[in-house]
Amino acid sequence: MSKLEKEIERLKSKPKDYTYEEAKSLLNKIGYIENNKGKTSGSRVRFRNKENVKIDLHKPHPKNILKPYQINDLIQILKEGGII
Repeated sequence: MSKLEKEIERLKSKPKDYTYEEAKSLLNKIGYIENNKGKTSGSRVRFRNKENVKIDLHKPHPKNILKPYQINDLIQILKEGGII
C-alpha cells in the first residue's frame, strides 16, 4: 500500500485527531492547490484542482484538529470526484 493510499484510508476511517495539515497534504498530493479566499477571509481556505473542483474548509483553531463534519464533507467531495 502506497503512502497516498494509507493517507486516504486514514481519512476514510474518520479519526478524531485528523489535522488540517494532514488534509492539506493529502489534497496537495491529489492535485488540489490551497488558495486563501482573500484578505478578509480569516480562517476560510479554498482548495481547487485543475478541473476547478472546489473544497472549502475552515482552518481549525485554537487546535489543528478538523471537526467531524469537515471530515465527512471532505470524504463526500472526494467520493463524488472519484478519488476515493
